[in-house]
Amino acid sequence: MLISAAVCPHPPILVPDLAAGAAPELDDVRAACDEAIGRLGARDADALIVVGGAQDTRAYGAGAYASLRPYGLDWTSPVDPADGCGGEALPLSLTVGCWLLGRHGLAADARYQSVAFDADPDTCLRLGAGLAGSAERVALLVMGDGSACRSEKAPGYLDERAQGYDEGVAHALGKADATALAALDPVVSGELQVAGRAAWQVLAGAATPADHAGAPSAGAASAAALLADEAPYGVGYFVASWSMEGGRTR
Repeated sequence: MLISAAVCPHPPILVPDLAAGAAPELDDVRAACDEAIGRLGARDADALIVVGGAQDTRAYGAGAYASLRPYGLDWTSPVDPADGCGGEALPLSLTVGCWLLGRHGLAADARYQSVAFDADPDTCLRLGAGLAGSAERVALLVMGDGSACRSEKAPGYLDERAQGYDEGVAHALGKADATALAALDPVVSGELQVAGRAAWQVLAGAATPADHAGAPSAGAASAAALLADEAPYGVGYFVASWSMEGGRTR
């Protein structure tokens, strides 16, 4: 059962040593991520799972490691010595998630699950339900960026639909509206270069029980908070905290 979730973005420049002189521009987002992870109550969970978009959908074993070397920083997470050198590198979304958890001493306690960027909503919802059912008390760290088309300098240039799309996502994350997340259109999301759509739909599937059609029912989260909603480089970055217990955010 899902007891809590944190939603964070995964740009490499979230890591200050990679952002260098631009690091202060993401100070607020970084602080919001730390707050969201602090609210997770991960040490009270039986399973802490990091979910993020990648080229394919798969779970990573204990030997998997995070590395920022492909992005120019000589940082690699520790690998369990029992796994020797046979571990696999995590994709970017999970790597940044591992880095964030490491700031709280939680990285080694986590499981890592990728979801294909182009996975259809039903697949994402079923994956989320499966993750939520994998332990009695599950905490999720969900990694995903919004549209990359928010300005003329954005990676995807300017698309007039991007602002409205991201506003809808921010509202859904701030209200724990799993139904709205489940309804995100994969085609439109792809056109707007949204990296988080599939991961957010995994969260939707984990957060609420499914009805007979396989869609999430509303109203499972007892509290939610949108902690950040910014687009400093023309890419939407959201940070949110969901709690399924106690009628309050942690």
